[in-house]
Amino acid sequence: MKIAGLQRVTLIDYPGVVAASIFVAGCNLACGYCHNRWMIDADRVTEAISLEELLAWLETRRGLLDGVCISGGEPTLDPGLPDLIRLIREMGYLVKLDTNGTFPQRLEALLGEGLIDYVAMDIKAPLDGRYAGMAGVAISPEPVRRSMAALAKWGGAYELRTTVGPGLGEKDLVDMAAELADAPRWILQPFEASDGVLESVRQAAHLTAEDLEALLPRLQAVAPRAELRD
Repeated sequence: MKIAGLQRVTLIDYPGVVAASIFVAGCNLACGYCHNRWMIDADRVTEAISLEELLAWLETRRGLLDGVCISGGEPTLDPGLPDLIRLIREMGYLVKLDTNGTFPQRLEALLGEGLIDYVAMDIKAPLDGRYAGMAGVAISPEPVRRSMAALAKWGGAYELRTTVGPGLGEKDLVDMAAELADAPRWILQPFEASDGVLESVRQAAHLTAEDLEALLPRLQAVAPRAELRD
């Protein structure tokens, strides 16, 4: 496992918890709007901190931090993830996992073992042929459906979230609302044309935060727990 980045304290990544966030290099998707595209290919990423150094640092944060967010990239790509989480939990930390949900068996194993306290799962697009277009690779949405079902059955705290990048329009979001009607939280995140996203995507038209705010009541009529993240 290669740690691409460490945010030593965050008050927003883990709802209600003072946490640190670690970013695991490597992802199986290539979303053009992703601001962490530089860590998609783990072999090209310079390690920010070794696992040994990370664990030693977390030992010094006991009583100061309450949780650890594990993000990426896509953390479930790495077979070492369960062992890392076990070590973090042994220190008494809560663990939040950010995932794209494309490895449902691995997610199910983590949930079944009780290793995760909170999950944030990305839903890129409507769960049909449009999914691959937003994900940037040829991928079926069926694994994502299975991960959604696993989270619903799990009974723990989780949220689904959608970054509304170029290529995702009002009709797409309305279609998604019907699919996510029962989600405990569906969070819409406005697109930011940061330096990390593809240049072609940075220049493309997209729904603004104001557009999403105007659309939100229509989405909430179908998916009542939809919300807009500032």
